Amino acid sequence: MAQSAALLTRILATSVSATVQAGKIIRDVLNKGGLNIVEKGKNDLQTEADRCAQRCIITSLSNQFPNITIIGEEEPSTCEVPSEWIITEADQEVLQVKLPSHLEDVNPKDVCVWVDPLDGTAEYTQGLVEHVTVLVGVAIGKRAIGGVIHQPYYKNDENSTYIENGRTLWGIDGVGFGGFVPKLPPEGKRIITTTRSHSDSIVQSAIKSLNPDEVARVGGAGHKIILLLEGKAHAYVFASRGCKRWDTCAPEAVLYAIGGVLTDLHGERYSYNRETTYANTRGVLATAPGQSHQWYLSRIPDEVKQKLQ
Repeated sequence: MAQSAALLTRILATSVSATVQAGKIIRDVLNKGGLNIVEKGKNDLQTEADRCAQRCIITSLSNQFPNITIIGEEEPSTCEVPSEWIITEADQEVLQVKLPSHLEDVNPKDVCVWVDPLDGTAEYTQGLVEHVTVLVGVAIGKRAIGGVIHQPYYKNDENSTYIENGRTLWGIDGVGFGGFVPKLPPEGKRIITTTRSHSDSIVQSAIKSLNPDEVARVGGAGHKIILLLEGKAHAYVFASRGCKRWDTCAPEAVLYAIGGVLTDLHGERYSYNRETTYANTRGVLATAPGQSHQWYLSRIPDEVKQKLQ
């Protein structure tokens, strides 16, 4: 790998390659049918694919970048990591990206990488594979700066068959993005995306307050943000504590890279440094480029915000 490239681009370029490999693992586990599902808690499943995809990504990154912090969703596992899972190559397109000077020379100690090896596990186990994403977010200090969202199962709109290696979207806040063409959501209507499996009266109340024309209930934070990136929804609203930093770090960075916004329901950005807590206790509000984030914040009822203090 070109050592002359900056640390941030090298981490992101390696993450792109590692998520593609993790996507292969996810498809292989499902094809073999040995999901070995473990229930971590209510509505919280983990499979062999989650465990092995995480080992692939974390081993690949920690081998190359021993001085950065990496936090993964799953507990460390004994899942065997075959040598072909350990990624040493990096995505050439990302390596060519020119960074502004403040991102050129970053101290590895300030870097925290958040890994969700399989976002949308419930949907994966139910066969709703298009909801599944692999997420790697790169934070510098408190901010989500770089993100990779990989879809192991992806069909483009013209095609009814899955593209062989899925697709990979990436972005660096204030710098650029790749792997997709952003589109603006339709004017004259409001489409909200929200949780498919974690709904309750508070979640419902927040959505109702926005008076949507349509509600898209889908699995996975990565998948919901893709709907914003592709102009299929105007906002992602989740009035619940159920989301974690590894769910939002990568999607947040990619969304900011195209001019969108992601905050909690009080309008504050989450911090992603290694000292932070994991739970996004104040909910999530993300808006597509061109939307007034403030308008959405102002409509969310105070009693909903109070519940998410």
